[in-house]
Amino acid sequence: MRSIRPSSTARRGGRARRGTSPVLAAVALASALALTATACDSGGADASADPSATAAADDGKLKIPDDIRDRLKEHGIDIDKWRDGAWKNWDKDDWLREAQDYVNPIIEDLWDPDRMRDAEEPDQGVDENDISGDQGVTDPTPEPVQAAAVAPSYHANAPTAGKVFFDSPEGTMVCSATVVQDPANPGKSNMVWTAGHCVHAGKKGGWYRNIAFVPSYNDAGKSAKELESATEEEVAPYGIWWGDWAQTSDQWIEQGGATGGDGASYDFAVIHATPEKGGDGKSLEETVGSALPVDFNAPSAAETEELTAIGYPAAPPYDGQTLYRCADKPGRLSLGANDPTMYRIGCSMTAGSSGGGWVSAGSDGRPALVSNTSIGPVTSGWLAGPRLGDEAKGVYDAVSGKFAGQ
Repeated sequence: MRSIRPSSTARRGGRARRGTSPVLAAVALASALALTATACDSGGADASADPSATAAADDGKLKIPDDIRDRLKEHGIDIDKWRDGAWKNWDKDDWLREAQDYVNPIIEDLWDPDRMRDAEEPDQGVDENDISGDQGVTDPTPEPVQAAAVAPSYHANAPTAGKVFFDSPEGTMVCSATVVQDPANPGKSNMVWTAGHCVHAGKKGGWYRNIAFVPSYNDAGKSAKELESATEEEVAPYGIWWGDWAQTSDQWIEQGGATGGDGASYDFAVIHATPEKGGDGKSLEETVGSALPVDFNAPSAAETEELTAIGYPAAPPYDGQTLYRCADKPGRLSLGANDPTMYRIGCSMTAGSSGGGWVSAGSDGRPALVSNTSIGPVTSGWLAGPRLGDEAKGVYDAVSGKFAGQ
């Protein structure tokens, strides 16, 4: 989501006070909104420590599909230099931006346990120009709801949840995500739902790099201290899955911002994942044993009794190693008259929970993903997520169709 704390480690969206005028509410909201997407360590890691692609060629060079190599060449990117650390070049001219430009070559062993554990939330400023006015329908600010820790094993109690890791100009970062069903490959989905700001920087940037998904991260619920000596199998018991394709909304790419609320109503994304080391031929859904359906016709906030948000909050008082959930009756949050109204719930989760799934009884009464964490207030207390409609379904269907029959 986007940021959530009042200090330099803060992030999430702003809080509109109950009983204020729309103008004052907009100012209050703007003064608190910040990107809570992620956790970041500006130091980064050295990618030259003998990484490879999905398989290492005899000459030690990256072995990647020809289409990815060709697309990189179109942008003047040498794949072998990329492996040796050229991915750290964030020059504007080299930062791939358009939807069709997405490329994410696998660099084996880049995401080791230490690098995953050390991902932290980035410092984000507040831009009061990001919100023009609270012009739609917004309900009173919800009362805070204390997040409850999910009992280990996470795979037994929340099998579709996990973490997304990626690199940005600010360093290594982390979001939350959910395994979702693939209509083109029933029972064998490799699709993951998260926030748009967890894969793409929005209007001032392009696609993030080294995007990978770890289902049931820290499945046994070990403490941060215990994780210092944990093996990769303990941190990522169901493997590390790289995003061989990702797609977000055109609105997020054109409007999305790191602070404020720009693009938040369209802040969703779908990643198609493939195992880092080949795996056993099983899909992601088969590996974790579950995938949630996505409901693009979920009831309005007024008609919904409860939404449950789940994720790995990383900003204090949380440390990003434990899975949490919040359940609350949703209200409405509007950031602009022309944008869809968002769901909003009380929740104490902080940065790092961005992208985590919001689950409710779907149209058929069974659990379904209906939103994802996008923004929240700098001081924490609530979260907001987009209401999924035609634009979200278009992104979902496009990713599913791209890999139909594979």
